[in-house]
Amino acid sequence: MKTLILGLGNPLLGDDGVGWRVADQMRLRVVSPDTEVDCLAGGGLSLMERLVGYDRAIIVDALTTQQAPVGTVTCFDLDQLPDPVAGHLSSAHETSLKTALRLGASLGMSLPDEIRIVAIEAQQVYDFSEELSRAVAAAVPEAVRQIVDLGWL
Repeated sequence: MKTLILGLGNPLLGDDGVGWRVADQMRLRVVSPDTEVDCLAGGGLSLMERLVGYDRAIIVDALTTQQAPVGTVTCFDLDQLPDPVAGHLSSAHETSLKTALRLGASLGMSLPDEIRIVAIEAQQVYDFSEELSRAVAAAVPEAVRQIVDLGWL
């Protein structure tokens, strides 16, 4: 099964770059030719297009819900996304990922049957910085562990 591990965010906006940091760590662990690790700074339609051709995907992103302590890592199915306008899973400039996936499916695009979200609760996602906050940086190994524990590698 072709699997994509995709870190989302912007590495120049503080905690928003955590998806890229997790992806960097996953590159060190992935040995299967059927698993690709990549990073993306977009959401919505561009994110949906990046998923084409994979059987399953793991999307890693900062999430700002203010319902959990900063640095909390959660893993869930796309349909359980608590706030569809949080992180890069959606954008104010285009459609949400869920809507983009419905559109892609209606157009007959080959999209993953399984999509898991690994979200790291963040707070500083608009600060110009290449550094993660201490709590979010400390969450990177836990996010990696949760991805590995899925057993998709």
